[in-house]
Amino acid sequence: MTNVFKLDKPILIGLGFIVLILAVGTAYTMATQGTAVFLSPTYLLQQLHVGAFLGITAAGMMMVILLGHIDLSVPWTLAAGAMLATAIGGPLGALTCIGVGLAVGLVNGIGVAYLRVPSMIFTLGVNTVLLGLMVMLTGGHAPQSAATDLMLFLGRDRTFGVPHSVVVWAFVSLALVFVLTRTPLGRYMYAIGNQEAAAYLSGVRTRLVIVAAFMMCSLCAVIAGLALGGYSARAFQAMGDAYLLPSIAAVVLGGTNILGGQGRYAGTVIGALIIVLLQSVLSVMQMEEAFRQVIYGTVIIGMLLIYSRGRKVAA
Repeated sequence: MTNVFKLDKPILIGLGFIVLILAVGTAYTMATQGTAVFLSPTYLLQQLHVGAFLGITAAGMMMVILLGHIDLSVPWTLAAGAMLATAIGGPLGALTCIGVGLAVGLVNGIGVAYLRVPSMIFTLGVNTVLLGLMVMLTGGHAPQSAATDLMLFLGRDRTFGVPHSVVVWAFVSLALVFVLTRTPLGRYMYAIGNQEAAAYLSGVRTRLVIVAAFMMCSLCAVIAGLALGGYSARAFQAMGDAYLLPSIAAVVLGGTNILGGQGRYAGTVIGALIIVLLQSVLSVMQMEEAFRQVIYGTVIIGMLLIYSRGRKVAA
């Protein structure tokens, strides 16, 4: 619990899948193009660039899943933050974006922790409210404002060839690892995920911990929205929809128990990389979309079955 980077079985399995995906992709490009595209530093750095947005979103999602909850408001939290940042512009737009994330997380946390509404239901409702508010704000059309300079800096620009979005992902990762391994909040999150009632009886202020976790999740979502808006050079409606299920899948593929109380952050990073690389390889192979979804789902189900089998044997 205290060492999120320990190489446990799910992490090792995930690393094995990454190697397998790269090997299959390399064999395909060698056979069709005569080059090992998937092993080139340029390609790998590009995948990190694209994967950073999913990685940041999944990092926040892990915080609530560790508690045994889930946040379905992530798509429109991400989109709302980016859309408001472009509409307002400048530093004030970025501050508004961060404020939206914290406010949404606070509302979600209060609804789940104090009102005791199931997180799946409450956050889905909040997501719908955000959707409606953004449609009202834009009149049902995409915002006309382009990404701000700060968004372009975070999402598109590079320093010494390294995308800034990857650097942002690294800073977010370091912050969450510190929380999970070096603070009482991290210990409380694992304790609540294992048994909330026991944690409460031992003196943990469980409601405040739940609120904090949802605020971290929403904050990560709007940070990803700022960077993604810069990468796309604009903010648009439903820009966060493509990150909900993959962010949950990345957390679960990384070995975090969907019921809470178990998981390491390194696994979430590996899960995000698996999803990004798998999508890239299937795209390069030019498979039909239906076939891609079949393979994508089969890989996820297969890994989960391997994980569950390993846990039963260990037990």
